[in-house]
Amino acid sequence: MDKILEAVMMSSYPNNVKQGLVRRVIEAIKQPMDSEQCWSMLELSTKLYLMGDTKFKREIGKEVLEVYGHYHPEEFEEFFNVRFLLSLLQEGYGPAGKRSPYVLDYIHLGLQFVLESPSASDIFSLLRIEVLRKVCERPGPKQCAKISKLLSQHPQCVPIGKHQILFCQQLIRCIGQFQCISEGEDDIMEFLDHVNKVSGLLQKIWRAQTSSILPSLKELFTIISSTEEQEAPSNALASVVQYVPLELMDGVIRNLTNDDSITDVQMMTAISRMIDWVSWPLGKNIDKWIIALLKGLAAVKKFSILIEVTLLKIEKVFSKLLYPIVREGALSVLLYMLLSFQHSHEAFHLLLPHIPRLVASLNKEDSNSATSCLEQLAELIHSMFFRFSGFPDLYEPVMEAIKAFPIPNEDRIKHLLGQNAWTSQKNDLACFYPRLASKSDTGKIGLINLGNTCYMNSIIQALFMASDFRHSVLNLTESNSQPLMTKLQWLFAFLEHSQRPAISPEGFLSASWPPWFSPGAQQDCSEYLKYLLDRLHEEEKTGKRIYQKLKESNLMPQAEERHYLNKTLIEKMFGGKMMTKIRCLKCLNVSSREEAFTDLSLAFPPSNRHVRRQNHTAVLPVEEIGPQIIEPPIKPQSQVTESPRRQRKHPVSGEPPIQLLPIETVGFQEAEGQETPFILRSDRDHVSSETAKDPLLSFGEQTGGSEDSRSVPDLINYFLSPEVLTSENKYHCEKCASLQDAEKVAELTEGPHYLVLTLLRFSFDLRTMKRKKILDNISIPLVLKLPVLVASENSGEVCQNRNDRAASCNGFVSMVYDLCSVVVHSGVSSESGHYYCYARECASTGARSQPRDGAQKSMSDKQLDFEIQWYLFNDTRVSFSSFESVSNVTSFFPKDTAYVLFYRQRPCKQSWAVHEAVSDAVRLHGELSPNKDLMEAISKDNILYLQEQEKEARNRAAYISTLPKSPLWWRDFDRDRDDEGSSGGCGPAAGSGGSFHGLVF
Repeated sequence: MDKILEAVMMSSYPNNVKQGLVRRVIEAIKQPMDSEQCWSMLELSTKLYLMGDTKFKREIGKEVLEVYGHYHPEEFEEFFNVRFLLSLLQEGYGPAGKRSPYVLDYIHLGLQFVLESPSASDIFSLLRIEVLRKVCERPGPKQCAKISKLLSQHPQCVPIGKHQILFCQQLIRCIGQFQCISEGEDDIMEFLDHVNKVSGLLQKIWRAQTSSILPSLKELFTIISSTEEQEAPSNALASVVQYVPLELMDGVIRNLTNDDSITDVQMMTAISRMIDWVSWPLGKNIDKWIIALLKGLAAVKKFSILIEVTLLKIEKVFSKLLYPIVREGALSVLLYMLLSFQHSHEAFHLLLPHIPRLVASLNKEDSNSATSCLEQLAELIHSMFFRFSGFPDLYEPVMEAIKAFPIPNEDRIKHLLGQNAWTSQKNDLACFYPRLASKSDTGKIGLINLGNTCYMNSIIQALFMASDFRHSVLNLTESNSQPLMTKLQWLFAFLEHSQRPAISPEGFLSASWPPWFSPGAQQDCSEYLKYLLDRLHEEEKTGKRIYQKLKESNLMPQAEERHYLNKTLIEKMFGGKMMTKIRCLKCLNVSSREEAFTDLSLAFPPSNRHVRRQNHTAVLPVEEIGPQIIEPPIKPQSQVTESPRRQRKHPVSGEPPIQLLPIETVGFQEAEGQETPFILRSDRDHVSSETAKDPLLSFGEQTGGSEDSRSVPDLINYFLSPEVLTSENKYHCEKCASLQDAEKVAELTEGPHYLVLTLLRFSFDLRTMKRKKILDNISIPLVLKLPVLVASENSGEVCQNRNDRAASCNGFVSMVYDLCSVVVHSGVSSESGHYYCYARECASTGARSQPRDGAQKSMSDKQLDFEIQWYLFNDTRVSFSSFESVSNVTSFFPKDTAYVLFYRQRPCKQSWAVHEAVSDAVRLHGELSPNKDLMEAISKDNILYLQEQEKEARNRAAYISTLPKSPLWWRDFDRDRDDEGSSGGCGPAAGSGGSFHGLVF
């Protein structure tokens, strides 16, 4: 019978003919046969199954074997013996070099027919040993899948005891070496099926014997944490983790993170490879294990590992959102990585270039998965904007991409940020921030945030960029009577000369800290600025009193006497004067008081209150204009002796609107009948013909916004407009000796060198009894004309020497101010949020070249206002910016609003002394250089920084060199960009054209 079957199989008949002939043979062998004939047929069918060169031959061999197993069991059991199986497993079948790959399939086929035989136990014992030996030889995925299939259906063959643990460990090592070479989809699906069978076997073993789980996981960690492997272990290891019971997670993670024998490099390597598992399409709960390990590392304060891994892997995790099949897990990991990385903006900023393209791709996919992902991603991005505000230039494209999605409320954002942070103790991460490699391309230096100290950093940078003030501070001789000014000088010197990308202002913070400020809490930057300027002013006044005593005892050299008789530096730079007049509306008596100020606090008028504008008024208005140089004809005014703050019309929610007096009653009627007008109106509707013709001058009108929008000149006009004192706010008139209705008005009588304007955005709502923020967008002019009331003897000179229609002979003259800094508050309340600062160098181009005769500047000089580079200072980060960004920041980010403005006065005769003093200092000293001790300290710190950088580079190189080389994650985005016609879907290759092979491997 065997000869007949062999002849049929070797014939050239078609397969269908052969099939018919074989059917006859099979029917014949179902009949009783002698043992020798059965043995011959079993040998032939074994040969056909194991060595058949076609699938047809192998199927015929299988069919014959099954018939003998059913109809001739005794002969089959005798043939299928332990010795034969041992030979098959150890030596294989077939000639050397062409061993059959179907041995395990053959054994699996025959095993079902000997389960009840007396030799079954011996066969099981043999297979327990041989399958362990097989997996120790590291077979490929196909052979491992065959072993898994065999053992899954015949658990009696699974090794037991210690051998079982060893078998699981070796099987995991096999999985770690699985590779799929082919990029064909069928081959990939076959590979995934093999991996699923192998990991499924582990699941069955672990269910039956839970004691083997932990040793298996230990072996898994050994594999993924190894730094000696030439190639990274396969991502197929992700299939192992999915079957570990989640109730074991906490204990496993706790043991790992507290194991002192595991080095940081090993732990970093392991978590890096685990994060790569997010691309494995068949994994369940993989994201939970990754997040659990990240949380475990945070619990034991392994922040260096977390930082390195996050920055190394977050872009790759983000790229996997393109693929629907792994999107859910990748998004979970991404959410945790970003929401936990709250000590620095670095991780979030790595994703900014990729977000618009991903959003476009998900929108194009138009699936439930994509929509859900976009909603969660938008919420995450807004949370990051809230946490790391102050980067409008970087965030604008992202805002544009997600503008269609709702913005979460502040409570939701705070909830997200509060539940995932690595630590609530900011000092725990102090040594890891900033993680900057080199100085900013701008050449400017940032300031390290010491825990909600952005309010101080933004003010310091604004003061530093006030070049006249900076030069004066750096040029001061050391004085023991001014310790705070000395510390400011040191801080400015380091900002000027340090090689560090950012420096710590810790020393200056402790010296300038207002005693009522709470450590670690957000504070009002305007309040800090006021306190700082007061302290500096009072220190210098104290020095003058010390001088007076020294002078009385003749201990002061004559050369130094003149220096101490001048104004304080704060008065010179920030001091101005204001006249407050109150007129009794009954007796018309006018009382006046002049006071000094260093900043103006500008309240917002009620929504139904608008300062009137009239084109035919004799009063000089506050104007916002384009760049131009105003001829300076004014002489210096008297010195300021005090520095109180000027603050009027605090906004209170529900405050009744203030009634404006008619325009005709603006001035006071003096006894002589002479009217002194003092109302200042925004007169942007009235522009001189010269201004209208000049495109540069019309720029200010464009930045002013619409007719209904508010601008800085509007707030100044409201500040200076008449205020009626009536009802509970009546004025006590000395002449009437009683409370009377009155009218109060303020006039600027001396303009400061640096005009500091604080927009009073924080108000108290009487209905809710809470502080709130006014989020109105206020247009900020680049150049501001501020009316100042001058003495009568000076006003005539003004009229004679000026041909500017903005000035009039009634005592008012325009002072021109250039915008040099804008401190922005991001947030919705004064107790929270973030401060950052826009600034530019407003050094006077005319300090050395301005003609003494007041000649008009040329057009090229006018262009200078637009050519001066703007910078954005956001704690440690300093970047280039523009006035366009300053003007539009609130349009893109409604919670980011201008709060404190610094304007610098252009040179004029009235302020010529200050400008000339600074100019002389610059000419005398060239580039101002701090004192010798300070320069030595800076030089030593620069050397120390270089040494730190060298050490960090060596450590980092050793740290990173051990990490596995990741695939080029950005190809996912490139693939998406190149394949515009592909749509997303739920198939294995879905995700807007992404390669499935690239996803998994």
